[in-house]
Amino acid sequence: MERKLENMKKEYEKLREKYKLPEYKILNEEFDVEKVAENETETLLREIRKLIMEKVIAYLRFIELLLNPTNAPMFFFALLKGLEASDKKILDNLYTKLGRIEIEVIDIDNDYSEKNEAEFIKKIFKEWQEVKEEMRTVSKALQQGWDKKSEKKEKSYVG
Repeated sequence: MERKLENMKKEYEKLREKYKLPEYKILNEEFDVEKVAENETETLLREIRKLIMEKVIAYLRFIELLLNPTNAPMFFFALLKGLEASDKKILDNLYTKLGRIEIEVIDIDNDYSEKNEAEFIKKIFKEWQEVKEEMRTVSKALQQGWDKKSEKKEKSYVG
């Protein structure tokens, strides 16, 4: 596995220089792209893009449950109680950004082009930096809401 990973890193480095992609180490820390090394591929950038999209879609689905919790587990309802209007506005913004990315990837997926894959990876990587900051804000609000819920349970416990 280690040899496959080293080969994949070398191949990525060539593509990184050719298309001015993000450094492997940073991309891996953000999106766990080292998983690509498990399978040999002739379309390395496509496989990397698919892994990136897994994380994008996971965040999108999580946000979707927060914004529209009709069929969400009870866990989400407890989280929602701590959100302010400003947090919901951030969630709406994130939903729009991530949804647009999911729609854009359809074209990339249908017509393979190494150059298009590279451009898409660069674009997502840049946008992801903003997404992370906004998610950090939402995460803190969710944590505070959860902590308040826990405090209420402790205070109402009669033993």
